[in-house]
Amino acid sequence: MRRRDVIDLASRKSYRQRRKAQTKKKKWPVFAAIIFVLIAGAGVVLVWNLLKIKSTPQETAKKYFAFLNKGKYEQMYDLLSTEVKKNIKKDDFVDRNKKIYEGISAQNIKVTLKGDPEYKDGRKEAMISYSTAMDTSAGEVTFDNKMKLNMEDRAYCIDWDSSLIFPSLEDDYKVQINTESAKRGSILDRNGQMLAGQGPVSQVGIVPGKLGESRADSIRKIGEILDMTEDAINQELDASYVQDDSFVPLKEISKADKETEEKLLGIPGILIQDKEERVYPLGGAAGQLTGYVQAVTADDLKDLEGKGYSENSVIGKSGLERAFEDKLKAKDGHSIDIVTADGTKMDTIAFKPAENGEDIQVTVDSQMQKNAYEQFSSDPGTLAAMNPKTGEVLALVSTPAYDPNEFVMGMSDKRWNDLNGDKNKPLMNRFNTSWTPGSTFKAITAAIGVDTGKINPDENKGNVGLKWQKDASWGNYYVTTLTDYGAEVNLENALVYSDNIYFARAALDIGGDTMIQKFKTMGFEEEMPFELTLSASTYDDDDKIDSDIQLADTGYGQGQLLVNPLHMTSMYTMFVNGGNMLQPTIIYQENPQAKVWKQQVVSRETAELVKNDLIQVIENPSGTGAKAKIDGVTMLGKTGTAELKESQDDTSGVERGWFVCETTEDIAKPFVIAGMVDDVKQKGGSNYVTEKVRAIAEAYSR
Repeated sequence: MRRRDVIDLASRKSYRQRRKAQTKKKKWPVFAAIIFVLIAGAGVVLVWNLLKIKSTPQETAKKYFAFLNKGKYEQMYDLLSTEVKKNIKKDDFVDRNKKIYEGISAQNIKVTLKGDPEYKDGRKEAMISYSTAMDTSAGEVTFDNKMKLNMEDRAYCIDWDSSLIFPSLEDDYKVQINTESAKRGSILDRNGQMLAGQGPVSQVGIVPGKLGESRADSIRKIGEILDMTEDAINQELDASYVQDDSFVPLKEISKADKETEEKLLGIPGILIQDKEERVYPLGGAAGQLTGYVQAVTADDLKDLEGKGYSENSVIGKSGLERAFEDKLKAKDGHSIDIVTADGTKMDTIAFKPAENGEDIQVTVDSQMQKNAYEQFSSDPGTLAAMNPKTGEVLALVSTPAYDPNEFVMGMSDKRWNDLNGDKNKPLMNRFNTSWTPGSTFKAITAAIGVDTGKINPDENKGNVGLKWQKDASWGNYYVTTLTDYGAEVNLENALVYSDNIYFARAALDIGGDTMIQKFKTMGFEEEMPFELTLSASTYDDDDKIDSDIQLADTGYGQGQLLVNPLHMTSMYTMFVNGGNMLQPTIIYQENPQAKVWKQQVVSRETAELVKNDLIQVIENPSGTGAKAKIDGVTMLGKTGTAELKESQDDTSGVERGWFVCETTEDIAKPFVIAGMVDDVKQKGGSNYVTEKVRAIAEAYSR
């Protein structure tokens, strides 16, 4: 038994040894497999890292178009393939792209990638589809296109050619921008007469080859006649395009300036040609009214981006030209064409037709405007005229004036400096300004006093002499008047004889608060609703009437009172419209309908009473406005002299003369006219203005 047991134990030991050996043999392949997998995985990671790309096709395309939108053409070039860079240098690439995109005024370039790239040749080549939209001088341009990219050094680079700019553009083609000029709208008066519009002018130029041997002397003479420096003329003659037989334009002059033409034509080398230009037939007579146009500046183009202006545009700088710029402006037409090297058109990328400006017809009567200018031209002054039944403005004059033709045809620095330095200020718009109205304002004080019950028109306030003060608190200050008319001191006589003292006392009776309240109902401290911007009328700079002296002075049109001439005519319309003030307008209509600006500022009864008293200012032979009487025309009126001086004892101050007159009956050509001359001290006072306004009124009423 024991032997058998030993044998069995030995057998078992041998079996375990054999099993162990077999197990070891089986583990080696597993370990080998694991090691292989690990090594293989590391290799894949290594290979992936080695093959990882720096930019996808989409990323490269997006960078390219982002640079394009910012005008960074050099950075765009950096994204091109090596092969492309061999064929086009960076400077040439930048120059072509810049000239095209900036030439067509490309803005707001929006590119949208469409779908996934299409790959070829094991992803070494990619094709991206995209759509483009951009704003240009010829309007919006849209197109679909494709971009080819090649992989280089683990990055996709662009296989560029000119078709990436426009699909139909080949490398030897050009992009051509063509402009069709549009015509700026005209400004016409109520009768269709042109105040501003296209017209012929004479363009003066030199043909260099015909200047002859006395070239320097001829240039000197030309400069003297045209008010140009010799350097400026020589600069034009030295331009790169100039040949001996070239016509070199220097300046434009009026067709009517025959004297200047004759002087110029006597100089060798001078040639005068006809040209169409913006002209102003009334010249200085309507200078401040029409205003003028000038070429747009770089700042203008920046401010007016997207509004149809180009570097060839003109823009209204003042007056009607500026007020109606949006309607008058012309929008040139543009086309963007692709042409071959010899100019054959292959495609039109965009086209925008020319749009002529709209003609504007205004209510102004050219003849009245000219007559008013001629009457006032020798003096600094202003005049506003209006139809008191419709509110139509008939004339707006400022003197002295500039000639708007000078701004369009070309003005020398010397001429500009002369205008700026002129003591009479021809560049100043006087009908836009507010002025001390003097006694013309007594009509307004009368209306306020009667309407508020503070003035009894029939009351005799008693004769207090030619100077008066409220009490001793006024110290040495007195209100003075010129005429001791010896009659009953009532409202009618106070207006007829222009009694300062009566209206000073009336203003104190009315009271400052009531005066201010009424002023505001009449449009003081308020911009008048009118097509041209005018300064507001004011009674003080702090919205108060600070003392009894100021209140008294305000009553007869002095103190701190300032009134715009057109506002004055509007206030006077209350007397013929039952207490309503009409809103002035300068836009012509076939059947104009009056528009009330201020409703019932005084009662119908008050308006009628004051109107009748103002009629006597002209009809009464003793009235201050008697010289304005026109046979067959019934008018109300009021003279005024505003004294501007440092103190009551000052004798060197200015006397500003006024006259306002207005028709009171239904006639074919009604009018209300307010005229002012800046200083009438040595010219007969307000009578000087009265006679001028009468001449204007009589000519218009015929």
